[in-house]
Amino acid sequence: MNTSTADLDIRLPRPDLSSSALAAVTSEIASTAADYDRTGQVPTAGLEVAHRAGLLTATVGARFGGPEVSAIDALRILVALGEGDASVALIAANTLAVHQTQAAAEQGRGWPRDAYRDLLRRSVSCPAPVNTVRAEPELGAPARGGLPATRARRTVSGWILNGHKAYATGGTALAYHAVWAVADEPERADLPPRVGHVIVPADAPGIEWVETWDHLGLRASNTHDVIYTDVAVPTDAFVEIPRGVDGVYRDPAAATRIGGLGHVALYVGVARAARTAFLRYAHERVPIALGRPIATTERIQTVAGEIDAAIAQAETLLYGAVLRAESGDTEHLRQLSLIKVQIARSAVHAVQTVVAALGNPGLTRNQPFERLLRDVLCVRVHPPQEDAALLAAGRQLLDV
Repeated sequence: MNTSTADLDIRLPRPDLSSSALAAVTSEIASTAADYDRTGQVPTAGLEVAHRAGLLTATVGARFGGPEVSAIDALRILVALGEGDASVALIAANTLAVHQTQAAAEQGRGWPRDAYRDLLRRSVSCPAPVNTVRAEPELGAPARGGLPATRARRTVSGWILNGHKAYATGGTALAYHAVWAVADEPERADLPPRVGHVIVPADAPGIEWVETWDHLGLRASNTHDVIYTDVAVPTDAFVEIPRGVDGVYRDPAAATRIGGLGHVALYVGVARAARTAFLRYAHERVPIALGRPIATTERIQTVAGEIDAAIAQAETLLYGAVLRAESGDTEHLRQLSLIKVQIARSAVHAVQTVVAALGNPGLTRNQPFERLLRDVLCVRVHPPQEDAALLAAGRQLLDV
């Protein structure tokens, strides 16, 4: 039985989303970010901070006992977490997105009731990250098209899941996996295969992690491969993704919606962190030949203005897109992929401007700038990617 509007007898805290409270979370998470970046371990300290502040469950629906914060507040959370540690923020973004989807799901379309109750109960006492595990080594990112090789075979008692997934952010920190798979149902052999997500508790037998993540940025995100071998789940664990009215299956990750701005939001936080670090460095750096802080020079002041302009553009596009939609004006939603592209470009430009202005200090590991640069460049991998977004927009504009 899927989750319904019935209460799950769980009450989750409403987080303090004041600017001062979020700034405190950012500061505490940032204090361990460099260490986790070096070790590549799951950023447990940062996740614990986010959990303690109630941020990992902020988007849980009110009907499930959650605070169900607004779309704007969800983005503010991810900006704050990204400003502290992009790896923590990415794990949180995936988790908040799952809860947002569950809150908006029609009856019968969401997670199995027992599985979602279990996830929320785990979330009360400790961080309980969850991720929609979709990419595969051969297929790559599903937003480019195609169906997964991962199969869920129908049995008398439920489903047996087998497959190999890539880029499963969160690694062993995950409490649940929502695994994109094709249903193997002999009784429906003459029909198009059903596609959906198999809801799997992370401690189910048959799950093996393969430590493949050795990336330029987001090094603590533990975005490893995971192999599912004869993982048994109940009948209701398969949540179908319906085909369109034309009978064609379309990948939901490629769809453009306001909730999809969450991932780009965390990189606006990375840009903010670079700005803060730049300002601090500019006031502390006093070259002997100059005899005063470099912050007093017109060159550095101009650079600071350029950084601020890029962040202002990113934040205005990010929050403005949501506010415009909430006001009832949805004309811009057809351009949401382009808006994401521009937010990403602005965030990257801000951090690259910092690094270019500082020379060697911007690239040395005893300063945070090179880590922030590595992290912000990862914004380009999230769907829809820039080339796909521009191509789709151009074709729509040209009506070809």
